[in-house]
Amino acid sequence: MTAISVRETIPAQLTAAPPARPRLLLIGTALASAATIMLMSGLLGIYLKTRADVIATGEQWLPSGVVIPLTQPNMMAVTLVLSILIMVWAVGSIGRDDRPNTYIALGLVLVMGVAYIAQTAFLLSLMDLGAADDSKAPLIYAVIGTHLAIVGAAMLYVGVIALRTLAGNYGSKDREGVYGAALFWYVTVALYMAVWYAVYITK
Repeated sequence: MTAISVRETIPAQLTAAPPARPRLLLIGTALASAATIMLMSGLLGIYLKTRADVIATGEQWLPSGVVIPLTQPNMMAVTLVLSILIMVWAVGSIGRDDRPNTYIALGLVLVMGVAYIAQTAFLLSLMDLGAADDSKAPLIYAVIGTHLAIVGAAMLYVGVIALRTLAGNYGSKDREGVYGAALFWYVTVALYMAVWYAVYITK
């Protein structure tokens, strides 16, 4: 008589588990973040050195008649700081497989980015500083414009990750993309704080 077993038999030779997937996206984001920090640090270093040299000669840094109000820069800082909290919400939500809250959080981060860009455009219109009016204007616009470009890149990153999350690529077991977008966004906000102090506060 043949014995019948309902239990699954374990083969003598087990197949090795697939190797852990390297976190290439997160590593690439970290390297891109480091490069972005180096770019803005160098640009701010040139800005501060040039500003110090001009002031040392007794000349006024900002051209006559140009005023940088603090209301808009401060609101831009508050907007970006709030976006950090929302990004933390997104990371926590995807860790719980709470997709609706993840989508809402990532969408709000993009809204905050748009609000920052709109406030910056309004601030530049209030400054009324022509790029050809003064030799220092291109440097001021270079610092502000570079950070705007970084914010645009961060928003594109968040948008792509949001779409991939919507498609089911990311969840509680694989949050690498959301982590990467969060890391680059945090770096973007930190760089604005440096621009906020160097350009808008010290003037």
